[in-house]
Amino acid sequence: MVIETWSPEETFAVGEQLGKEAKAGAVYTLNGDLGVGKTVFTQGVAKGLEIDEPVNSPTFTIVQVYEEGRMPFYHFDVYRIGDIEEMDEIGYEDYFYGEGLCIIEWAELILEIIPDHARKITIEKDLEKGFDYRRITIEE
Repeated sequence: MVIETWSPEETFAVGEQLGKEAKAGAVYTLNGDLGVGKTVFTQGVAKGLEIDEPVNSPTFTIVQVYEEGRMPFYHFDVYRIGDIEEMDEIGYEDYFYGEGLCIIEWAELILEIIPDHARKITIEKDLEKGFDYRRITIEE
């Protein structure tokens, strides 16, 4: 499925809809260059999960846990992972195979441990279509 958005608000809304539809145990990989709107999208997902606290990219902590919504939400940013063993150290399996929703930014860096049931989400810019244009591809 491909969705085109023309503003950060529309990108947020796509994330919010996915959050509303999310089932416990789901894993979404989130790929895209710096500045494409991964955090805005993730904030929308959190809203769809009924999480009201601020959601920011966990760049320096690897995982941020939110438990106040309708299910736990585990937001990973593995951009700074130097070695897959770092994922073992934080007990990634408890999150990936738990009762919440996982979003993993930069998942291509840890492909060997991504569950088979993960949905791949890619966000891309196309400056020819405008500064705020985004193409969001969701693969089952």
